[in-house]
Amino acid sequence: MNYCSQCGGPVALTVPPDDDRPRYVCPACGTVHYQNPKLVVGCIPIWEERILMCRRNIEPRKGFWTLPAGFLENDETVAAGARRETFEETGSRVTDLAPYLMVDIVYIHQIYMMYRCRLQAPDFHPTRESSEVKLVAEAEIPWDEIAFPVIEKTLHHYLLDWSTGRFSFRTDRIDAPPKSLQQKR
Repeated sequence: MNYCSQCGGPVALTVPPDDDRPRYVCPACGTVHYQNPKLVVGCIPIWEERILMCRRNIEPRKGFWTLPAGFLENDETVAAGARRETFEETGSRVTDLAPYLMVDIVYIHQIYMMYRCRLQAPDFHPTRESSEVKLVAEAEIPWDEIAFPVIEKTLHHYLLDWSTGRFSFRTDRIDAPPKSLQQKR
């Protein structure tokens, strides 16, 4: 951040009084610009014991497989955002959303909130954001082509719970990128 969104003046990175970490502060008007994690919301859509997955048609990780998810918008609930993202990426509607997994991704300042849900009907299709959308059984999950570590983690948790028939809300965290991504940075 270079300039204040309130007055347009240049900002300085400093620890404000009564704070414990550096923030961008405008010396001219005194506005403290807090930077907080982004919330990503998504779904694990199920139809007849298969998971709906989509191949990304946008960067980052274009061409890799994911669950439908994206950034929460202002003025929408977390569940509404997860429904919207699922529709935008798969063209399908979901129902019976149940909070399932929250993952803190510390190194990229994101929090993922994933819901278990059912497809209302198997009416999915490619979209601007997904070049391919398909239902996959456990044995068909393209593990070597998963877009993000958080999606792999979500699928592992879900499949473990599915094998026991007990789904409880979980939390998890990812503190650093996997070594394969660290080498590319």
